[in-house]
Amino acid sequence: MTYEKLLEEFELLSDRLGIKIIKGKGDFAGGNCTVNEEKIIVINKNKPIEQRLNILAKCFIEYDLDRLYIIPALRAYIDECRTLDL
Repeated sequence: MTYEKLLEEFELLSDRLGIKIIKGKGDFAGGNCTVNEEKIIVINKNKPIEQRLNILAKCFIEYDLDRLYIIPALRAYIDECRTLDL
């Protein structure tokens, strides 16, 4: 699966979970945050797509995804990032 397709799947997953993804420019890596009790993931669109995908995967590790259907390629990507983070 291409990186662009994985990025699209992360966006679909965020919609299903009610998490807003904000893409910005600046001197930051990105990650999870909460603003006015709204869950948000901020990613830096100036970073390479691989880095943006890794940030998204690390953010979604924090959510209970076991009961959701996620396409196998996306689930594998998230699980791979989980093992690399240990």
